[in-house]
Amino acid sequence: MDQTVRKISAEDINPRHNWGRALPSLGITGVDFEERVDYRRLHRYRLGRAKQALDKSELGALLVFDVNNIRYITSTKIGEWERDKLCRWALLTRTGEPILWDFGSAAVHHKLYAPWLAPENCKAGIIGMRGMVDPAFGLMTKHAREIASLIKEAGVGDMPVGVDIIEPPMMFELQKAGINVVDGQQVMLEAREIKSADEIHLLNRAAAMVDGAYHMINEELKPGVRENDIVAKVNEFLYRHGSDDVEAVNAVSGERCNPHPHNFTDRMIRPGDQAFFDILQAFMGYRTCYYRTFNVGRATTAQHDAYKQCREWLDNAMMRIKPGATTSHIAEAFPTAQEFGFPDETSAFGLQFAHGLGLALHERPIISRVVSMDHPTEIREGMVFAIETYCPATDGYSGARIEEEVVVTDKGCKVISLFPAEELPIANRY
Repeated sequence: MDQTVRKISAEDINPRHNWGRALPSLGITGVDFEERVDYRRLHRYRLGRAKQALDKSELGALLVFDVNNIRYITSTKIGEWERDKLCRWALLTRTGEPILWDFGSAAVHHKLYAPWLAPENCKAGIIGMRGMVDPAFGLMTKHAREIASLIKEAGVGDMPVGVDIIEPPMMFELQKAGINVVDGQQVMLEAREIKSADEIHLLNRAAAMVDGAYHMINEELKPGVRENDIVAKVNEFLYRHGSDDVEAVNAVSGERCNPHPHNFTDRMIRPGDQAFFDILQAFMGYRTCYYRTFNVGRATTAQHDAYKQCREWLDNAMMRIKPGATTSHIAEAFPTAQEFGFPDETSAFGLQFAHGLGLALHERPIISRVVSMDHPTEIREGMVFAIETYCPATDGYSGARIEEEVVVTDKGCKVISLFPAEELPIANRY
């Protein structure tokens, strides 16, 4: 590997958007007869964006423990089990290349299979694993001093270091080692805000998998099936089709629809139930958040009306999505909390809502009446986000929930969640 410090080039951070054609639905195997996702180009783009955001900031380095940020900077991933363990971390300085501390033998594996990282920058490390290793054992002190030495060696020792998430004892040890720890998550989120064509292809592939899962739900949703049966079938379908993490499947039916509980149970589906689902999963790390509502066998007027209103709120908001629009302008299309039965916007948070999608489920932008009206931010070409609405039915217990995933193009947006949702689907109609 070339050990010279690589400068960011325009080629590195070119997102390569081509809105003149339909977004392709690419296969997942490598072929020699057409260009698909170029993973090394994806790595250069993500690292280039992170370096660009770092250069624009007041920080001398980024020290990241969030697995999404680690993957964005280093293009490494180990088992999904590590997502909440805080057992890996990476350092990116203004003047150097990524340095990764990984879990045991994973560091040795990277030296063999991740040639885009310098072998000497693939280190084994262990700190606290959320308190399992007592700080008194000294591992945090050891690694904090090592990190401080590397930051000083990079010539940025007198600058703040941005950290995303961290165990408090580790932060205290970094401070003892002379590091000025500040918030680095906002810098990383700025880097991740604009998706390249490769990232959009992966998000589109992830959405296509959910399209198929919803077709299966439409066939399986019938009296006698339980919410958890649907969850199990969706998990199997997605993992068989290449998912690397089914984060959650919300399955909400019947009287559980209002108010929205955000989970699933073993409730048995009955004739006439309204039921909605949210499928959150990832392909190559890129996530989905994709709601659909069904009725089972038949639907009442109140259920149809709730669905139509939910769809209208969503469509009115989506019409406002284009580069240069603000999050407040889009949020204005959402109903106020009181209009659909909630006492205040905080109680209704997440029901009339939009959030960025990428390696994390919640990225920029955020669009909600809770924050967007007072803190408008600009919608930009290349953003990808999920936009969702909810409407309780007048029967007092049913409810409709719809969500679309959109890519912001040069002129508007393209929807990548394609299971039909213009009208209320009736599964296994009587």
